[in-house]
Amino acid sequence: MDGLYLDNAATSFPKAPGVADAVAGFLTNSGCNINRGLYTASFEAANIVYETRELLCSLFNFPKPENVIFTKNITESLNVILKGLLKPGDHAIVSSMEHNAVMRPLASLAEKEVELSTVLCNNQGELRTSDLGLHIRSNTKAVIMTHASNVSGTILPLEEVGKLCKEHNLFFIIDCAQTAGFLSIDFVRLNADALTFTGHKGLLGPQGIGGFYLNDKLVSLVEPLIEGGTGSASESVLQPNYMPDRFEAGTLNLPGIYGLNAALKYLSAEGIVTIREKELNLVHRFIQDVQTIPGVQLIGPDQKQDRTGIASLNFLKHDNAEVSYHLFKDFGVMTRCGLHCAPSAHHTLGTFPHGTVRFSFSHFNSIQDVDYVIDSLRKNF
Repeated sequence: MDGLYLDNAATSFPKAPGVADAVAGFLTNSGCNINRGLYTASFEAANIVYETRELLCSLFNFPKPENVIFTKNITESLNVILKGLLKPGDHAIVSSMEHNAVMRPLASLAEKEVELSTVLCNNQGELRTSDLGLHIRSNTKAVIMTHASNVSGTILPLEEVGKLCKEHNLFFIIDCAQTAGFLSIDFVRLNADALTFTGHKGLLGPQGIGGFYLNDKLVSLVEPLIEGGTGSASESVLQPNYMPDRFEAGTLNLPGIYGLNAALKYLSAEGIVTIREKELNLVHRFIQDVQTIPGVQLIGPDQKQDRTGIASLNFLKHDNAEVSYHLFKDFGVMTRCGLHCAPSAHHTLGTFPHGTVRFSFSHFNSIQDVDYVIDSLRKNF
């Protein structure tokens, strides 16, 4: 790709070394299905799938590999869990920083008499756990929350929220779209009941692969959204109740799983702490320098430790979309402008309806990349 890619919050680029080779290797050398054939290639593919579940368990501290479910992305994962769990009369709580991957399924469920409360964050996107407690009712069933905002990069206090959910016997469902591969995430420590992830952002895998993890209590309560062939219990017209077959009907995205497998091995070798430190150094340098440019407003926290590798800007003297367009047209810098599929977050941050220009860094970027962008902004905007 020609130019400077700073849209990693949308999808990562480049992918981890070995990902493309893993995808191509599967398609070229195997290409078969799992759980269907009594031949070596099918068994080998099944081993890679199971190994990938184990790698995800290692990354997130999931207790059971069989409870790792593969989907095409985190949006599907959230739809499966929310629509399979919440019933008419149930009440759910979210923060005001949620992505439409959470809000749209819940809006649909609200039309079916599922009640919803939103905990307002401050104009930095920060959540006070005590405010969440004020929304708990007798019929509250679940709290659904993003780990970090895809607009401001603000990290929410999930460990505190998880403790509150445990105290009140509420299900805690986490959206890790922006933090998987960036933060050290411990499913058990967070007191989570479900964790959703996508493979193509911080995990540095290919597009089209994601998934979720359910604890044993939720496994029996969440009804499958999709049912069909599993290669198991084929004598029955009913979907198997055991895991992972309960939620994995049809052919899995094996090229995607092979690519994710390679990406997870890369992350393990590099270390999440190392990756996070480099991204934070880059975004902190960017934030420090960009705040010296007149007419540029940083959206969200400016502390290094309280954010991901995202920095969103509002240009007070220019149209944000024009800035994003000219950054690419004139300087080859790729950003994302607008509302980022998170209108609730923009309302919270005071940037609705015009949105922001979002710069999202990868550990593959460099200080020279940051300096180039700052120089481009300083001289032209």
